Amino acid sequence: MSFRLYDTAAREVRDFVPVEPGKVSIYHCGLTVQSAPHLGHIRKEVVFDVLRRWLTRTGHQVTVIANVTDIDDKILAKSAEAGVPWFAHAYRFERELHQAYAALGCEPPTYEPRATGHIPEMIELVQVLLDKGHAYVAEDGSGDVYFDVRSWPSYGSLSRQRIDDMEPADDADPRGKRDPRDFALWKGHKPEEPVTASWPTPWGRGRPGWHLECSAMAGKYLGSVFDIHGGGLDLRFPHHENELAQSSAAGHEFARYWMHNAWVTAAGEKMSKSLGNGALVSEVTKQYPARAVRFYLAQPHYRSAIEFSSTSLEEATTALQRIDHFVDRAQELVGTVDGTGELPEAFVTAMDDDLATPTAVAEIYGAVRQGNQALESGDTEEVRIQLTAVQAMLDVLGLRAADPVWSAADAADDRLEPVVDGLVRTLLDQREAARGRKDWDTADAIRDSVAALGLTITDTPDGPRWSL
Repeated sequence: MSFRLYDTAAREVRDFVPVEPGKVSIYHCGLTVQSAPHLGHIRKEVVFDVLRRWLTRTGHQVTVIANVTDIDDKILAKSAEAGVPWFAHAYRFERELHQAYAALGCEPPTYEPRATGHIPEMIELVQVLLDKGHAYVAEDGSGDVYFDVRSWPSYGSLSRQRIDDMEPADDADPRGKRDPRDFALWKGHKPEEPVTASWPTPWGRGRPGWHLECSAMAGKYLGSVFDIHGGGLDLRFPHHENELAQSSAAGHEFARYWMHNAWVTAAGEKMSKSLGNGALVSEVTKQYPARAVRFYLAQPHYRSAIEFSSTSLEEATTALQRIDHFVDRAQELVGTVDGTGELPEAFVTAMDDDLATPTAVAEIYGAVRQGNQALESGDTEEVRIQLTAVQAMLDVLGLRAADPVWSAADAADDRLEPVVDGLVRTLLDQREAARGRKDWDTADAIRDSVAALGLTITDTPDGPRWSL
């Protein structure tokens, strides 16, 4: 079965055929670095990281470009409130974004261009649109440049909307527009804004519009046509609709497939800073293991909404612990197994079917169940088979515990583990001594005190084992 992907533009799952055989080019819209990232932001990073891992695993050479929007209305407003330069404000939260996706085991993009580093390409693109009659300079002297949506007959094709049914664009003062739906390509400099947040152009000083930024950067690094353009579902309109219109109007084929992940919701609403319900990645990973947070975000299908709750995170943590418990026991018996082994056919079929991660994760649970049964029956070869499969499947999802991406996050735990193990072993030795002299009350009291700390004791032929 070849890889199939739901194309938002076509509204159907289609066979994926890359522009160049054996190579895949992906552009997904990065964060506007105005504030710290929450789980709603970082879900997109996890989704596209799983996509990248799967395409790489199936033999493709994958190029991923994910931009950083470091100049924007909100960045200017929030930096002014904080009393810091806009570029310092943006850089602070760019670093927090990097920390967040590293914490959740996401590989960095092939390249991560900043909007402010690509002003010449943006000015060039605006000039092309002006020359082709798809853009105009506002006549009110503001220095704004707008895309003329009625000059492009296909405008609205991505979101399946008619122009007359659309709400007016809210990204610039409407006074200079020919049509309220026209969107800003370039925003003229305002006296109250820092001069450093503007650049000279033939039509006056100013800064780029959000939609323009991504078109220019995607074109620079991936060319006139590339494979997949993606982001959160909320970007489909107006951001991606506007990107598609301006890039197509400039003469580019642009993206072959459009991929959008659903939201993380809180009380049924999209998680966002404006709602005040954002669960910051930096805070959530203090309460739950980072791998469990990634598991929580990766397990549901990427097109399904995730409701944020502590219960769901606790369930993800427990499920991952059970998987890890099997892996640890199995590797003690058959030795270390990495993630390069053969994948079960059902797992491959699921991942090739539009990244059907719920079905893929069910295959992991099934392999763990069979592996545990093999451990109980002493079938060493079956243990090896299931362990190999589990490690390979975890590796595809970026969840294999021994993956180097988790090394930094687990460094403190690695230092503490021998200390904790020594203390628990001392208690277990005392319990065994009590059982040897048939002092059942003491043995049970030690077992209960250990259990009260959240540890589970399992008696095996080789002696008692503990797990958290």
